[in-house]
Amino acid sequence: MAASRNLDRLLTVALGGLASALVAVALFVVYPDTLTELFGVLVAIAAALLGLRFASNIAGSLFPDYDVAEVAVEGPISRDGGGGPLPTSPGATPADDVVEQIDRADEDDNVDALLVKLNTPGGEVVPSDDIRLATERFDGPTIAYATDVCASGGYWIASGCDELWAREGSIVGSIGVIGSRVNASDLAKKVGLSYERFAAGDYKDAGTPLKEMDDDERAYLQGLIDDYYDTFVERVSDGRDLESEFVRDTEARIYLGEQADELGLVDHLGTRREIEDELADRLGADDVTVEEFEPKRPLMARVGAGAQRVAYAFGAGIAGLGDGRGFRLRS
Repeated sequence: MAASRNLDRLLTVALGGLASALVAVALFVVYPDTLTELFGVLVAIAAALLGLRFASNIAGSLFPDYDVAEVAVEGPISRDGGGGPLPTSPGATPADDVVEQIDRADEDDNVDALLVKLNTPGGEVVPSDDIRLATERFDGPTIAYATDVCASGGYWIASGCDELWAREGSIVGSIGVIGSRVNASDLAKKVGLSYERFAAGDYKDAGTPLKEMDDDERAYLQGLIDDYYDTFVERVSDGRDLESEFVRDTEARIYLGEQADELGLVDHLGTRREIEDELADRLGADDVTVEEFEPKRPLMARVGAGAQRVAYAFGAGIAGLGDGRGFRLRS
């Protein structure tokens, strides 16, 4: 199939180049007007080269030479790619864009398999689940592979793929959820600030930093975290075919790839080249050609995102619930 596409592309380019050359010779050499014959030959050559490039672009559109789509999830995961939960963290992965690229790959007749590259410490709960659902909808083999970090929301996403690959030094796991709040009530008293409540509903201001939290509020917020954790365990248990008790027993630990492989948290250890070889075997091909599917962004946005990723080390996970109240939920 790939050989047939390559032949079609080559034939299209050759015919386009030949047609361009014939037209150029006819216009500038056979029937010269005020141009000298030498100048006409030069113009003909230039026109032929432009025609070849144009034909090549058309051939690339008509006969793509890829059969595997790759979609990347890098950095903290959020709905729209806004800043991460920490002041020093880079812009987050926009989940809606990732879902769009996976769906576009699924609709592309040339794409037979999907690679999901994961290098993320986690992110917001629902956006992570949206990406997982998109991988489950994809009609074909899906392989997730961890580069540096596949933690928390990243592992949530991986649970929707057929397999998870990692490197020996990859960081994998963190199957858990954490909620946090800043208690600034003592500081407020020292600087002469007081909290005056205007709210309807007993728990409307639960987690507000400027007041002490009572036992009922604490139990309420812990219940939210427990519910998210139960959902996380269920997703991983079902998607990765693991016992729920085993998942809970990890206690949100992180593991290096080699240990994660021994525990069954990943399916294989290997390089990107080995993953492509595995996909070629699955698709019954000699080899595969991978096309990166990514949203179109302005140049400065791409440069900025690249600089942030270079500067980013290791950060927080699932975040965003209750930001307006000072209460943060993350993995």
